[in-house]
Amino acid sequence: MTQWVSDPRGGRERGPRAISRAWVEVLLRPRRFFRAGVAPGDQAPGLVFAICVVAAASALRLALAGETIVGSPYPTLGGQRLFSIVLVFSVIVVLVAPLVLHLVAALQTLLLLPFAPDRAGVSETVQLISYACAPCVFVGVPIPPIQAFATFYGGVLLAIGISEIHSVSLLRAAGLCALPAAAVFGIGFGGFEAVETMGSLIR
Repeated sequence: MTQWVSDPRGGRERGPRAISRAWVEVLLRPRRFFRAGVAPGDQAPGLVFAICVVAAASALRLALAGETIVGSPYPTLGGQRLFSIVLVFSVIVVLVAPLVLHLVAALQTLLLLPFAPDRAGVSETVQLISYACAPCVFVGVPIPPIQAFATFYGGVLLAIGISEIHSVSLLRAAGLCALPAAAVFGIGFGGFEAVETMGSLIR
């Protein structure tokens, strides 16, 4: 489950080290990474990667925000604080994140149909959306400019991935992924909320 394709001609790496390496490479060399790290029918590594990003962001948010800075990041159910954290954390990481990822990939595929005749498959779309989430680890930091930049960079990575994997220009890719990016990074990872918070502080 934690393997990802580093060389589409045959090489595969496994384990946490591979996930860490993928995270660094997609942040620093996205075009090269998308060309080499996304392969047909190889969704599992991308899904694991996205789940790890969501888990890391949630854990970071819990560790840094807490109740003393911006309020509890998770609701308390029945007065059971620890149980509530574990339950909500598990639901977000195990159920919500993969479901949202596949729904957004389906939406992205529909948007690509009339405009990308040489597009790749749905599996590749799932993977590139997953890897584009890499900077969103930092949305767990309760500082709106950092959150806004992380989600913006996630949108940029998604556009680059669409361009590389589905053989369209970067400008067209940006237009085609605008709605999915808004759903994932603006709403899902809180980019819109971070920008709104920054705007209110400026005013």
